[in-house]
Amino acid sequence: QMAEFLRVCVQQRRNVLISGGTGSGKTTLLNVLSNFIPDGERIITIEDAAELRLAHANLISLEARPPNAEGRGQVAIRDLVKNALRMRPDRIVVGECRGGEALDMLQAMNTGHDGSLTTLHANSPRDALARLETLVLMAGMDLPLSAIREQIASAIDIVVQQARLPDGRRVVTGIVEVAGTESGRIQIQELFRYDQLGRDGDGRVQGRFCACNAVPAFYETLAGAGAALDLSLFDGPRDA
Repeated sequence: QMAEFLRVCVQQRRNVLISGGTGSGKTTLLNVLSNFIPDGERIITIEDAAELRLAHANLISLEARPPNAEGRGQVAIRDLVKNALRMRPDRIVVGECRGGEALDMLQAMNTGHDGSLTTLHANSPRDALARLETLVLMAGMDLPLSAIREQIASAIDIVVQQARLPDGRRVVTGIVEVAGTESGRIQIQELFRYDQLGRDGDGRVQGRFCACNAVPAFYETLAGAGAALDLSLFDGPRDA
């Protein structure tokens, strides 16, 4: 059910942020979700090192370049994001936001490039949004925190938390909706989560995926586009 929800979100142009620690499977999940983008859309992927494997015909892959021994010739992720905006993309997929390119990515999401995706390092959806604030500040723009938070809240629709379990498996541990701002803070609504229940005799983590009895605010938009999900999808809990 979580996979179906994410598929519809991507196809219906929701902006998705994937959060997780090192080795949690963020890039793998980004690759899966990016392949849900409908054929015919113009996609630009931007990465430090090319890892994404998309099967779309109208695809442009951009790759950052480190400086040479003399310190010249560097092409940074931020440069590529800015250049990508001039190439009339329908979607922008950034392998990972690590610096000031986060601001350019948010501006792209807010100015007609709906359905874009990226990842960053964080241990929870709330931490991911705080980390995004820090990355935007790294862009060097003198923006008040309230304006940054408004920009994040209007740009990001869904945060997907990915984690590596103690037994080595990689799973989605939570999906939250970004629900605007209130009193200067970004509000989130938990839609799905993974509850760990213990381990079996082989040490394998036992758990279940649960819906959280919350319907996303953009549900009516999905329904209006003919992509309505069964509302029972959001009823929980449900077994893995």
